[in-house]
Amino acid sequence: MTTTAVHADARTAQHRRPRAAPRWWGDAGGVAAAASLLVVTALWVSNDGLQDIAAGGSTAITAIGRLAGLHASDLLLLQVLLMARIPLVERAFGQDRLARWHRWTGFTSFWLMLGHIVAITVGYAAGNNVVVQLWDLILTYPGMLLAAAGAVSLLLVVVTSVRAARRRLRYESWHLLHLYAYLGVGLALPHQIWTGEDFAGSVAARAYWWTLYGVAACAVLAYRIGLPVLRNRRHRLVVSGVVPEGPGLTSVYLSGERLGELPARAGQFFHWRFLDGAGWTRANPFSLSATPRGDLLRITVKDQGDGSSRIATLRPGTKVLFEGPFGKLTGEHYQGGPVVMMACGVGITPLLSLLGELPYRAGEATLIYRARSEEDLAFRSELEWFAAERGVRVVPMTGHRADRASWLPREFAGQDDAEALRRAAPQIAAARVYICGPGEWAAAARAAALQAGVRANYVHTELFAW
Repeated sequence: MTTTAVHADARTAQHRRPRAAPRWWGDAGGVAAAASLLVVTALWVSNDGLQDIAAGGSTAITAIGRLAGLHASDLLLLQVLLMARIPLVERAFGQDRLARWHRWTGFTSFWLMLGHIVAITVGYAAGNNVVVQLWDLILTYPGMLLAAAGAVSLLLVVVTSVRAARRRLRYESWHLLHLYAYLGVGLALPHQIWTGEDFAGSVAARAYWWTLYGVAACAVLAYRIGLPVLRNRRHRLVVSGVVPEGPGLTSVYLSGERLGELPARAGQFFHWRFLDGAGWTRANPFSLSATPRGDLLRITVKDQGDGSSRIATLRPGTKVLFEGPFGKLTGEHYQGGPVVMMACGVGITPLLSLLGELPYRAGEATLIYRARSEEDLAFRSELEWFAAERGVRVVPMTGHRADRASWLPREFAGQDDAEALRRAAPQIAAARVYICGPGEWAAAARAAALQAGVRANYVHTELFAW
């Protein structure tokens, strides 16, 4: 099958599309998260938290430590739920927003956990040697040795989540280390059950915490393990073809069973494992680069030196395991009218699939494609097909990165970002805008779109970062 035929056939191919999440789900999720912290605080108050604060001295310090520990535990469990890959949550918020919240709750819960450890130790020491008291707590109190191991696991996750550390790690290594967060949460549970005053001393508290732990555990088992197993058994994906698209860029065509039932949309991505030998256990996130069909999927991968370097060597017939779909860079809210797509580098892939799915009319769609050089512009034949057959206006922009925060190449960086965007896409103010690329570039593109008059809820982004 030719690459242009993928998009031509996709317009009539039958494929199940998931329903858009109701808009109120996002607000409901935020209210539920805030309510959980209020419940935890209320349970602490009901267990004489305020009276202990009023008592002053070591009793007050211990009470503050208890509250910090309760909030840390609550946020840790909310963090687990955020990244449990629950389909309803994914559709309501999207991976980019969930990842930001996950990062915020992760760092906040970690600092609260440290505050809990310090305050409890100082409070129990009551003026005595703090180091000796900490050692005594770890060795003699039930569950504390496990809790200490859990704290070390969470420390490892936090350290490797700092941006400077992440840049030094391959995605696969970072992802593996990140799984220690589950270990940290699990190891903290016995300590809370056996010695937690705010757990053991109240029926309501026990009911709340057991429910929250149970929901988090069930979500992980159901959606991180159960659903992927079910979908892989149902669809049995294999590699059907491998096609080079440009310098370091390779497309992989995937076939399987009952693909029309897979609830995927153009613009989404999956986590992929190719069973081609050593390293197959490490998953990598790659976007669909063509509109999903009932008999075929396509992803396109840039060789970045990690697991992506193996893609070009895949052979037809290689079995594939997947998790997903994920992402909210879809056309679920597009009902027609002007649409502008802004891609940088390999960010072209999800936008190419969207070009095949969205029901725009000739002349309504503009694709701005940012690349380092002419040679790095991929999918030339497909872009020509979209221009000729569907009236897409393709605006390639090549050149080195600007010396300032800008979506423009260095050659044009002297221009105003918003004004340059208006010239490239005259209908920008009334358009749905889809942006995909590296974080800094996408942020500059989003800022330019907003300054050019695009409504904030009409700008959709997907960052190629982790």
